[in-house]
Amino acid sequence: MKLYEFQAKDILRKCGVCVPRGKAISHSHDASKIFQEIGVNRCVVKAQILAGGRGKGGGIRFANTPAEAQSCAAGMLGTHLVTRQTSQKGIEIKYVLIEEAVSIKKELYLAITIDRSLQTPMLITSAEGGMEIEEVAKKSPDSIIKEPLDIFFGVHPFQARRIASKLGISGISSARLNNLITNLFSAFVNNDCSLLEINPLAVTVDDELCALDAKMDIDDNALYRHQEFEQMSQYQDLSPVEVLAKKYKLSYISLDGNIGCLVNGAGLAMATMDIIKLHGGEPANFLDVGGDASLEQVTQAFKIILSDSKVKAILINIFGGIMKCDVIASGIIQAIKEVGIHIPLVVRLEGTNVDIAKNILSNSGLSIISAKDMKEAASLVVKASK
Repeated sequence: MKLYEFQAKDILRKCGVCVPRGKAISHSHDASKIFQEIGVNRCVVKAQILAGGRGKGGGIRFANTPAEAQSCAAGMLGTHLVTRQTSQKGIEIKYVLIEEAVSIKKELYLAITIDRSLQTPMLITSAEGGMEIEEVAKKSPDSIIKEPLDIFFGVHPFQARRIASKLGISGISSARLNNLITNLFSAFVNNDCSLLEINPLAVTVDDELCALDAKMDIDDNALYRHQEFEQMSQYQDLSPVEVLAKKYKLSYISLDGNIGCLVNGAGLAMATMDIIKLHGGEPANFLDVGGDASLEQVTQAFKIILSDSKVKAILINIFGGIMKCDVIASGIIQAIKEVGIHIPLVVRLEGTNVDIAKNILSNSGLSIISAKDMKEAASLVVKASK
């Protein structure tokens, strides 16, 4: 689950991290009021989308008066912002953040993520803040500092001193850096984050360390113990189909191809997408119904695929272990009876109750193309889609 900047900053503020004063709005007429409430001479109007590169795309603007803030907000809200991390269509701006402009002496980069190889949280810092970390890694990899963090104790004092020295921070800012990292680590662990990124982290003219931007990703597997995030889900940029998939606990990602895929297991789903591309086709989605999906889940998964107008053919690829093939077969028939199907359907089933499933499908009276293995299934569905 990805949080908007204003949501992440609200969490950081509660954890004792310095962030600029501000508030998110969804109506431009509120901008001038927020400008006046902040009580400064200059504010920043920032488009709230779940993608980076907003500044270069025109999604960050400065305002010197309440009227300018309202004008900037009106010019953003409802429009689509295109950045290097979005599609050509861009992402609609539904919220903007109005916050005070901070006087900056120096910009840094700081993030905490999970290092899978070391199986521990990793602190990543750089003196080159305000830039995409991928670009920094390409141009000057030596400027990136990495420190593994103890999951129980967080950052050790000697690590904080070493980081401050490498970043060229001394005096009171060094002590504040230690406190900042401690608070960030607390926010990272307590909120089950997979990523917490501050870019840029500003050293102000008063030697304060202030998070000018914040990116926070929450591990979806931990959402069950964070009821406070349920109210944030209403802000997520989810399509009706993605909302439906989330409701029925289906792993669904829309893609640009024209072959719908319904598979059980993430590994098999990726292998299915690969073999489709190997045969010259393009998958329209990633859809994993899981290893023990119910009849209702299978039915809803099939409906999700059929709701995509780009889909010209469907491949169902199931290896029945815990998931029984006859459940899949029954789900297919039920979904087709409810919504109908006017495109080719290729089915490859193997595993538990496969013979029962094949009998169910063959006796259904539906036009279904059966495949004996993945290679044949991919060949048939690519041909059918064309």
